[in-house]
Amino acid sequence: MISTFSITARDERTGMLGVAVSTAVPAVGALCPFVKAGVGAVATQAFVNYAFGPRGLELLERGVRADKAVETLIRADPGGEQRQLSIVDANGGAASHTGSACTAWAGHQIGDGVAVAGNMLVGEATLAAMLRVYQQYEGDDFVERLMQALEAGQAAGGDLRGRQSAALKVAYEEDVAYCDLRVDEHRDPVSELRRIVEVARIQLFPFVHALPKQTDPLGTAAAEIRSLLRLAPGERSATNLEPTSD
Repeated sequence: MISTFSITARDERTGMLGVAVSTAVPAVGALCPFVKAGVGAVATQAFVNYAFGPRGLELLERGVRADKAVETLIRADPGGEQRQLSIVDANGGAASHTGSACTAWAGHQIGDGVAVAGNMLVGEATLAAMLRVYQQYEGDDFVERLMQALEAGQAAGGDLRGRQSAALKVAYEEDVAYCDLRVDEHRDPVSELRRIVEVARIQLFPFVHALPKQTDPLGTAAAEIRSLLRLAPGERSATNLEPTSD
């Protein structure tokens, strides 16, 4: 039983797709979030049917809308009333299912290009806070937007049983995830995930931006990679990651 609160979304500005999630069992990032650039994002939770991830993305890739994908997966699953499932497609369509046998409190809310869902929660306030913060965010940083929504859910109560793991996964343009950050076992996983996100801004995201891509096999920012790799982790900062001339 994976009791969880999650946000599944598409960024209307960039087309990024992502899931942020936390729960009171280990390694939620290995079980619940599935994303594929240009295709969609899936969060499978409650009594997890892991197959919903790859099967959901396959349906989306075939052009099936998010709502129809949810309907198809649940209808084919004899345990569907024990499942919770959120899907957002590449066009921003969003849909969720909360089975009648999910442990209370359980439910979901849908917005434009976003779905929030949870089960075995303190109450509905967790989801309301997540959706509100996500919709009110005024910046252009999708990772930050998801992170703030997850923090809002935790602050509003989160998982009824406590805290253990959290994850944030985002896809953008390439087959490899743009961001795949996980806290697998921690007494305050959402706060720890925030710390890791801030480290990633300096030590990971510039590297990811500079890597070779399908449209840029050599990587146009190779100098930035070299400047990054010359430094020990503790020496890296926003100011010393400027591209070099060699």
